[in-house]
Amino acid sequence: MTKRCGYIAISGRPNVGKSTLLNRLIGQKLSITAHKPQTTRHALLGINTVGDSQFVYIDTPGIHSGGKRTLNRVLNKTASSAATGADVMVFVVQALIWNEDDDLALEIVKRQNRPWILAINKIDRVTPKEKLLPWMQSLPAVAEASAVVPISATKGNNVAALEAEIVKHLPVADFMFDEDTLTDRSSRFLASELVREQLTRFLSQELPYSVSVEIEKFEQTDKLTIISSVIWVEKQSQKSIVIGKGGSSLKEIGSRARHEMQKLFDTKIHLELWVKVKDGWSDDAAMIRNLGYESE
Repeated sequence: MTKRCGYIAISGRPNVGKSTLLNRLIGQKLSITAHKPQTTRHALLGINTVGDSQFVYIDTPGIHSGGKRTLNRVLNKTASSAATGADVMVFVVQALIWNEDDDLALEIVKRQNRPWILAINKIDRVTPKEKLLPWMQSLPAVAEASAVVPISATKGNNVAALEAEIVKHLPVADFMFDEDTLTDRSSRFLASELVREQLTRFLSQELPYSVSVEIEKFEQTDKLTIISSVIWVEKQSQKSIVIGKGGSSLKEIGSRARHEMQKLFDTKIHLELWVKVKDGWSDDAAMIRNLGYESE
């Protein structure tokens, strides 16, 4: 049996559905999702082994212009670096929308000199459907792509066709990971991401971009995992928002995160959340490194 194995970078601007697509491709929720742009902050490997092929997907932060803080620059650097060395790129755009961030993301994709597939996401939202084809034909990228695949990552439409295009570009090689491996990330990292996901979802309107999560304690036994987590914000007023009246918001966020952790880790979870203020952390290079944003 001839095996194929390779890295596939999923790239694009923020909020086009890259993380939802990764989860759909590997058949399990791994990467956190929310409607807020730039929910993804780390390059995350999602591994799917199907028959004689192993797909090693890289979910990357959204490439964006205009961010002036250190964290914004780090995220763009992470997205660009994660694409380097990939065997094939999947460039994700949102149907009927193209802006300057798409232009910037396309530049980075083309710079890799690798085969790349244009995945036009959220086609389920297009009405009437007749709008889609003329828009696709007008894209600056379409002639240079190895393939163009309209998809709905949320509903799964045409995702199998996308995978069939990807496998054409995977090199003949032995598998890099055991067949049952889902990711190279630690349980501690995944726990911190699940807390941040619920923060982003529950407080999407009130909460600013500059919030992060750090796991201080992660202890696993056969029947129980004990997790203690710090939520970092930049202002006292933000701390009040996260905690909520009488602790109601923090309690709800903790409950939702614990539920997601129990599904992912398949064990009972005891979760403690604390909120701390670090003024200007998203522009503090040392703090950003401490939170793991430059260790990739």
